[in-house]
Amino acid sequence: MIPENTTQYRVCYADTDQMGVVYYANYFMLFERARTELLRLNGLSYKQIEEQGFMLPVLDAHAKYHRPARYDDLLDVTARVIEFDGLKLKTACEVKRDGVLLVDGDVTLVFLNAQTGRPSRPPENIRKLFE
Repeated sequence: MIPENTTQYRVCYADTDQMGVVYYANYFMLFERARTELLRLNGLSYKQIEEQGFMLPVLDAHAKYHRPARYDDLLDVTARVIEFDGLKLKTACEVKRDGVLLVDGDVTLVFLNAQTGRPSRPPENIRKLFE
């Protein structure tokens, strides 16, 4: 099973509203960045998934907001795989600033055959990373 990974992100002005608070939906962008790095660091990029004939779209996403992030904050975004059933991959994410939890949530993705658009089990070289 892939271990967790933490990446850092500095909040830019474009991520905030007029009061300098990060837009709620931008946390999902941070979840995506952390998950992408988690896969890449463990030998599997989205590009490699596509080259093997699969897509990995989001099926479901949830986030719980605890505290705001603001312009120029340095955030730690942690992603970890919490479930894999052969078709669906679920990751949990946390966004913290100086060790304080700002947002946590999870995202469920599904492996789709790129030609048919139907859910399909990925090849063994992909599955073994999650089992």
